[in-house]
Amino acid sequence: MFKFDFKSKKTLSAALFILFTTISSYAQTSFHPVNLQTEYLVNPIGLDVSKPRFSWKMADQRNGAAQTAYQILVATDSAALSNESQVLWNSDWQTSSSSLVTYSGEPLKPFTKYFWRVAIADQQQHKSAASPIASFETGMMVMKNWNGAWISDVSNINLKPAPYFRKTFEEHKKIKSARAYIAAAGLYELYINGEKIGNHRLDPMYTRFDRRTLYVTYDVTANLKDGKNAIGVLLGNGWYNHQSTAVWDFHKANWRNRPAFCLDLRITYEDGTTAIISSGKDWKTSLSPVIFNSIYTAEHYDARLEQTGWNTPDFDDSKWKDVYYRSAPSSNIVAQAMHPIRNVQEIPAVSCTKLDDTTYVFNLGRNISGVSKFTVDGPEGTVIRLKHGERLYKTGHVDLSNIDAHYRPTDNQDPFQTDIVTLNGKGKETFMPHFDYKGFQYVEVTSSKPLHLQKEDLKGEFMHSDVPATGSVSSSNPIIDKIWQATNNSYLSNLFGYPTDCPQREKNGWTGDAQIAIETGLYSFDGITVYEKWMADHRDEQQPNGVLPSIIPTDGWGYEWGNGPDWTSTIAIIPWNIYLFYGDSKLLNDCYPNIKRYVDHINDVYPTGLTTWGLGDWVPVKSKSPVELTSTCYYYADAVILAKAAKILGKEEEFNTYTALAEKIKNAFNAKYLNNETGIYADGVQTELSVPLYWGLVPENMKTKVAANLAHRVAADNFHLDVGLLGQKAILNALSENGYADIAYRVAAQKDFPSWGWWIENGATTLYENWNIGSASDISLNHIMFGEIGAWIYKGLGGIKPDAAKPGFKNVILEPHFVTGLEHFEASHNGPFGEIVSSWKRKGKGVLYTVTIPANSTATVILPQVAAQQVELNGKTIAEKSISLVSGTYEFKWK
Repeated sequence: MFKFDFKSKKTLSAALFILFTTISSYAQTSFHPVNLQTEYLVNPIGLDVSKPRFSWKMADQRNGAAQTAYQILVATDSAALSNESQVLWNSDWQTSSSSLVTYSGEPLKPFTKYFWRVAIADQQQHKSAASPIASFETGMMVMKNWNGAWISDVSNINLKPAPYFRKTFEEHKKIKSARAYIAAAGLYELYINGEKIGNHRLDPMYTRFDRRTLYVTYDVTANLKDGKNAIGVLLGNGWYNHQSTAVWDFHKANWRNRPAFCLDLRITYEDGTTAIISSGKDWKTSLSPVIFNSIYTAEHYDARLEQTGWNTPDFDDSKWKDVYYRSAPSSNIVAQAMHPIRNVQEIPAVSCTKLDDTTYVFNLGRNISGVSKFTVDGPEGTVIRLKHGERLYKTGHVDLSNIDAHYRPTDNQDPFQTDIVTLNGKGKETFMPHFDYKGFQYVEVTSSKPLHLQKEDLKGEFMHSDVPATGSVSSSNPIIDKIWQATNNSYLSNLFGYPTDCPQREKNGWTGDAQIAIETGLYSFDGITVYEKWMADHRDEQQPNGVLPSIIPTDGWGYEWGNGPDWTSTIAIIPWNIYLFYGDSKLLNDCYPNIKRYVDHINDVYPTGLTTWGLGDWVPVKSKSPVELTSTCYYYADAVILAKAAKILGKEEEFNTYTALAEKIKNAFNAKYLNNETGIYADGVQTELSVPLYWGLVPENMKTKVAANLAHRVAADNFHLDVGLLGQKAILNALSENGYADIAYRVAAQKDFPSWGWWIENGATTLYENWNIGSASDISLNHIMFGEIGAWIYKGLGGIKPDAAKPGFKNVILEPHFVTGLEHFEASHNGPFGEIVSSWKRKGKGVLYTVTIPANSTATVILPQVAAQQVELNGKTIAEKSISLVSGTYEFKWK
């Protein structure tokens, strides 16, 4: 703000001059770096990486805004960042447009907070002011820095109640900071002085426990007090001690044991000294009111067994038992650096139906992953069962028959997706499970004694990895918008530190489902931290010969069934897509030896270039395609990705080797399956034509003919789907990328069987597992495997695509399709450089197309051909079919 006392024209002129020059100066430096992240997280704590990645975006509304240089400063004192001579690392001014930079200063120390900031120069070499200060904090860094012991209560894996642990300690010095580091075999909740620490759920994330164990860091400075303090830990089974029995034999896992944990509470005082409170023999343990917990089925809770204040300093633990030492579950305990699982959204019930005096059915109005939170007032000893399901019988009761098919109970004590609560009779009680989640829309509440319930008594908690949203879609067709929303609901419902197939029947990390949904996820959500963790799971699970299991993580199931290139190509497809969407080659580099080992294994076993290894086009509408056809296409995709990765990583000889292998696969494939005269692959059904087109096996001179055959095939099928899992990944893309976007849209927007819209018309709020909603099997109502349409909406309608030559949307490909039947469409994606917007609407016989390209990036716009219409760009007629643009907002008109 400026304040002047204008007593003369001369004073006024001087004031105006000062104001003008100030505004001019600000205009020159108004651009600035924003959204600073370390390892794709905002101010993270507890990192183990020795060379963290820094990233930022350029905020600048000017057309053509671009970064030409940057300078990063890192220090252990935020004040030192104002003096370059006092910093730990000064990158110096680097001539570069990159906004993803790896730390390369002095070795980082454990348990240390680092501050950093960045300044940038624009296209005119003007330098910005330094960014706001960001920070990151290291954790253990190496295993030897742990002080605590691994402890548990007993060794009995069949003991059902979950254990409590507690320890008290005195604090009288002035505390500067305090961090709790906790690793667990199983799941945990951490408490200090009676308060739960953090809002995470189901920590730590699921891994192959005997090969990698995760720990989590919490800032607990504000939780400690002068005088006596208490730490409490509640342990749950998770996947570590699987007491429920199902077809995947997790109850037989060789890692299985009673849950255990290791904790260090590291306190730094104002005088510079430190103290560590660790897990050890001085802790006490007791059984909790969580009398049974299963990540797969449910949780049982007896409120009569509650020990009020068990995690507070003055609780009497004289009747508690001593703990006992345990060996660590693995020799690889590393930081969990990722977006955690949370209760992301609370969903009130839309109705409560009373079936009789002891039975009520609550309806959330939508299908979710998570838990229910139930509040009730009833007599002591009343037993309440909360059965969670996706659909109802005609009688109004909850029907589990579509999701309990793989459960193999040994008795009736562990009913599927059914929490069991025993009331203590002390007034209103609220129950929410600690250590499990379910997939459901309906909850049937039955009680051993009559209760009066109303719909406000139960709420759903939508749980999933809390990944930030990065995309949005809106159109003139409600079906398309609802399909996109249902796809996102299913994607999030199947993201729990690793991608799953469904949140109820299995909860398994099926590789096929995940490779199908990778683009869908990355267009709408910032999922890199989850995928980097999951690719580490892949590296843990890969056999020396290159084979991967079909579900990851696994107890050993899946190496002999369900794997093959159509499923386990995740090892190549996911790192490649992370590279495309983020412009970050780290994951590609980390997984390169694993991709190579995998491709080499297929080449060794199938030297002809054709492979029959795989499941094929799972759950097709009617036509079945040869497994060899679809699996060989994925094998080819793996070889191509491997060759491209070799080129990116500077491995020229291997680039040549795998380029030649890809060509061999392609030639063998076309020699067997392509009729060169007709342009038909195999029998010419949708999957057989679309999969080779999508994955690039069709010879260049045959693409037009094959695409035309696909269009004719779809028309012959009445513009409806006739594909399974693999075909639906390809079909819409193969059409829209080869001149038939109108047909692709017509298929995507269908409302009757078989189609995505058919599900929506029948009340779906998530995607289903089967096109046939009346199927007797394979009919989960919350599956992501048919979710490619979520990505296609961005690509096929909005035309937003990454450019492999300039990945991370450094250059954006914009190739919209103004499809018949749609009046307007808009998609946005917030990528590494900012928000990309592709928006079009019909105006009379013309079209208005608006694009936004974020600062420090460019775009290649491929213009649709609209019959007998000229194209204007910002009011000027253009004749080009494609045009390159710098950052800014542009308006195209067809008229």
